[in-house]
Amino acid sequence: MPELIDATPNVVLAVYAHPDDADVACGGTLARWAKAGSEVHLVVCTNGGKGTPDPDIDVASLATRRAGELAEAAGVVGITSHQGLGMTDGELENTDELRAELVGWIRRLHPEVVLGHDPTAVFFAQHYFNHHDHREVGWALLDALSPAAALPHYFPEQGPAHQVSVAYLSGTLEPDVWVDVTETIDVKVAAVGCHRSQLPELGSWADDVVRGRAAEEGARAGVPYAEGFRRLHIGP
Repeated sequence: MPELIDATPNVVLAVYAHPDDADVACGGTLARWAKAGSEVHLVVCTNGGKGTPDPDIDVASLATRRAGELAEAAGVVGITSHQGLGMTDGELENTDELRAELVGWIRRLHPEVVLGHDPTAVFFAQHYFNHHDHREVGWALLDALSPAAALPHYFPEQGPAHQVSVAYLSGTLEPDVWVDVTETIDVKVAAVGCHRSQLPELGSWADDVVRGRAAEEGARAGVPYAEGFRRLHIGP
């Protein structure tokens, strides 16, 4: 039987590569938990300035616009705090510097649950392969979670060690748990719609795609709409 996650964590940290990634990947889950009283934090690694097919656009201007879209979407979802690290699209690497940064956020915020990209998910049939930034941030987050954040001699300048209990990886080819987002699917649609720089100008494409994907996961989980994750038990 599919396992639905019903528990509401106290503190949640979501770590994603680009300004729209969390809303697309787990916006319904974050909205559900925020509505239920969770303290939900979001760290976005890049500024999104290269996220356009337009060769004439000013990259700095697009990054500013995407920061505004991120803030608007965070308000829709009910995020407690959101932070952009301002890194450059396409240049993310799983470095000591990035791992130290993520360890710092984990130790300062003390989340019991962390969400992020599944870096092992690469080829999605013949239509898509996972973005370099997604893969690198996914691995960096896992390395930050275990062992770094939980052991005091890794990056001691980032503060006292903190053990995260569970990680939920989105965009996975191997979901093993689901969150019922039926009551927050409208919030997810609205949050994704805030990222107007990334959407076609006409039609209800975002609405149709978001609902369609959530309905597919819902069918797997036995509910109208769901988001699927790969669960990793990291600590007690």
